[in-house]
Amino acid sequence: MPDLDTDSHFLRHALALARQGIGLASPNPCVGAVLADNEGEIVGEGFYTYEGIRHAEIIAIERAGERTRGATLYINLEPCSHLGRTGPCADAVIAAQIRRVVACMSDPNPLVSGNGFDRLRAAGIVVETGMLENEAKALNENFARYIRRHIPLVTLKGAMTLDGKIAPPPRTVTKLVSAATWITDEAARAHVQQLRHQNDAIMVGVGTVIADDPLLTDRSGNPRRRPLSRVILDSRLRLPLESRIVQTAQNDVIVLCSLAEEKKKKQLLRLGVRVEQIPVGSTDGRPDMEAIVNFLGNLEITGVLVEGGAHVNWAVLAAGVADKVVLYYAPTILAGSESIPFVEGAGFRTLRDAPRLKSVTLHHFGEDFAVEGYLRDPYTD
Repeated sequence: MPDLDTDSHFLRHALALARQGIGLASPNPCVGAVLADNEGEIVGEGFYTYEGIRHAEIIAIERAGERTRGATLYINLEPCSHLGRTGPCADAVIAAQIRRVVACMSDPNPLVSGNGFDRLRAAGIVVETGMLENEAKALNENFARYIRRHIPLVTLKGAMTLDGKIAPPPRTVTKLVSAATWITDEAARAHVQQLRHQNDAIMVGVGTVIADDPLLTDRSGNPRRRPLSRVILDSRLRLPLESRIVQTAQNDVIVLCSLAEEKKKKQLLRLGVRVEQIPVGSTDGRPDMEAIVNFLGNLEITGVLVEGGAHVNWAVLAAGVADKVVLYYAPTILAGSESIPFVEGAGFRTLRDAPRLKSVTLHHFGEDFAVEGYLRDPYTD
């Protein structure tokens, strides 16, 4: 009789291994695998990276050698059953004479989606699934959205006061200025960097660049295979050439515009900034949000973190392209009609029309807290 505590222990270890692939596995999923013998000793383990090519279970099998016979494979995602950059992992598991497979969840990839488990069972391998499924799903939600719909998971992030203000009244300035203060404290801001690390791109409006002159980089300190793509929504190419984001561009900055003035476009291109025209999606000349999401999907971006400002936040919500929301709150009340709200736009006409979060989770960071929830399930919607 399988020991549930033992299964949980090794599955958690597999999930921990899989998390080492965050930033290194995209556009493929993060997968960790552990092989344990009948005595409960780990005989092989591994995690997937895109550059490493070999899948997690293959690495574990190779490290275990002849000790795979009769062993149990613990893995957070179903072994693949199709030919991609590598051969089917399910066949390798069968050939290794593994006795039992314990997996958190099936693969959301339509090319797999249960076929791997079916192949294992047909070969006489005991397959058990479902333990720690929610943790496993959260780990690969970007991949699920991307592989099922060919577009990235869109996460709308904001940091604000209790009364929903993201900044004091705008200052009258003639040049770029950096933000002098932060709304949330260091612990919450460190969590934001982890969010950035989990995504392939970050997106803001040009107004945020002009007002704050941010770098928009991944400062988590964790390794990543591709640099975080910095995406700027800039309808009329107002992006200042002297901004830090332009001055630090290394083919990782993408400006999406509706109207591209040729001289400014050439200047940006010379500085390593990619400029793309996107169809107009509204009467005010702003780029079409659905076209933007499709464009990013074509770049194999599996997850994009939207960090505002207020007009961009509204555009994302109004277009219905947001999948997830993470809102950070500080115990501060800014007030004032001129302070900048999280969302600025026409608004929804009724409560019934307003987006409503599901599967809501609260996170605490000292006196700050964050509300995390979903507008769309990346595995089913």
